[in-house]
This record gives sequence, structure tokens and C-alpha cells, in this order.
Amino acid sequence: MEINNNNQIRMNSNIEIEDKQNKFLETTLGKTINTAIDIGIRSILPDFIEGKVINIKDNLLNYGLKEGIDKTVKESIELGKNAIGIFTGNFENVVQAQSAVRTSGLVNGVSSLLDTLVDKVKEVGLIDNNVANLIKQGKSAILNNMQNNIEKNFNRQLSSVENLEVYMESWNKDFVKKDFSAMEKSYKNIEKEIKNIIPLENLINKVRGIENLHILIKNNGQDFNLTNEQIELANKLI
Repeated sequence: MEINNNNQIRMNSNIEIEDKQNKFLETTLGKTINTAIDIGIRSILPDFIEGKVINIKDNLLNYGLKEGIDKTVKESIELGKNAIGIFTGNFENVVQAQSAVRTSGLVNGVSSLLDTLVDKVKEVGLIDNNVANLIKQGKSAILNNMQNNIEKNFNRQLSSVENLEVYMESWNKDFVKKDFSAMEKSYKNIEKEIKNIIPLENLINKVRGIENLHILIKNNGQDFNLTNEQIELANKLI
């Protein structure tokens, strides 16, 4: 019975991590694409005043730009996972997530989305033929900007993973030395970096282990003399 309960807890945890990963990627990539389109429209419509550019973007949003991006990103992530054989959705590292996005056809999906929305907005008379053609002709500038921003985002994540590993190693060394002040410094850096990274199961478990012990020692008046039961409980809560 206890084994079944543990399996259920583990399964629920995996589902939760997968859900967080998808939401993280959808949110991050969605914002990246949205910003890229904004910058792209400004760059390809230099003769338009700021107000008109904003109106064009608002019209695209009203006709489903945000929802279309969210759907395209979600479908692309799933396609990318399957393409590199990650069916569980539990990425082992940021590079796997990066590869999934690269192989997903995301750029083509956003390209088709823009064509559809520009045609819709043109049909109802919210933009004229010239503007519609300019956006379509300059679409490569938008997509290139989007692709570059996505790569920058993943590179930042890779940098954060490297920093996180350094901070966790420092925390463990200071834990052995029983230097709580140094541990606290590393712990704050860990908290900061983990927010920048896709929720990877192996990293989450490492951070949870440190978090549980850190809080336990802190609440224990910074006393490192923990009972076996306290240490076992900290490990079980990972």
C-alpha cells in the first residue's frame, strides 16, 4: 500500500513538473514572440507614426494573436519533444528543451499565424492593402528577431544552470564546514537563479533538498545538530 502511495506521489510530481515546464516555455516563448512582432512591425513600417503602429498591433491582438501564439508554442513544444524522443515531457536539461524548440517548426507556425491574422484584419478594413503587403514582405525580419531572442533566452538559462551548480556546490561545502552565514549567501543566489530556469526535475530535487535542510537548520537556531528523524524528514519532502 505504501509503495502504491509513493508511486502515486511520484507520478503526480512528474505531471506537475511537466505542466510547469510547458507553462514556463509557453510563457517565455510567447512573450519573446510577442515582443519580436512588436519590434518587427516598428522596423518594417518606419513611415508610420507610433500610434498607427500600436493600432496595428492591437488589431492583430484582437483577432487572436496572443491566443494563436500560445497555441502555436504549445503545439510546437509537443512536436519538438516527439521529434527528439522525449515523450514524457520531463526534460533532463535545458539543452533538450532548446533542441525540442529548434526542431518543432515553431517559426513556420508563427509565420502562418501572421499571414492568417494579417489577412483577417485586412478583410475587415482595419489595415489597408499596402500595410498588409509590407508586413508580409517584412515578415522575415520579425521571424529572425524572434529566433534570435529565443536563442538568447535559452543561453541565459544555460548560464543560470551553470551558476546554480556553482552555488549549490558552495552551499554543500559550507554545510560541511557548518558556516551558516556563507550558506545563507549561497541559498539566496540559488533562489534567484532557479527562477530563471525551466523546471527540470533533477534540479528541482537538488534545490528542494538544500531548501529543506537550510530551513530546518535556520529554524533550529542555526544549530547543525539535527536528529536522524529530522534529516530523514528533510529528504522525504523532496
